[in-house]
Amino acid sequence: EVQLVESGGNLVQVGGSLRLSCAASGFSFDEVAIGWFRQAPGKEREGISCIGIGSSDDSTWHADSVKGRFTITSDNAKNTVYLQMHNLKPEDTAVYYCAADIAPVRWITGTGCSYDYEYWGQGTQVSVSS
Repeated sequence: EVQLVESGGNLVQVGGSLRLSCAASGFSFDEVAIGWFRQAPGKEREGISCIGIGSSDDSTWHADSVKGRFTITSDNAKNTVYLQMHNLKPEDTAVYYCAADIAPVRWITGTGCSYDYEYWGQGTQVSVSS
């Protein structure tokens, strides 16, 4: 059974840092695209970062809204993808989700993370207080 479990969400002050984890199980971590998304109350879901594990250079992408503050990495030995978040702002407050496209048809390089995400985690809450 494929599972994605997010953790690491918390309440932090403006300017603080958090590291979110997405622990994956039930599939090979050799060839998978993992994306991080977030959804704030009353807003549409936003894709903020992704990594192509097994692509030529485990390519990554970050949305402009988080570029320079958030970094996506993976520990393939632990089947876990991380989202390191620094300099958090009130507008980063949201439920954060990870999603997986296992053995994607093609690797996406350049702009965006428009993979066919088949599996989603349950989400973890990040709240940033001003």
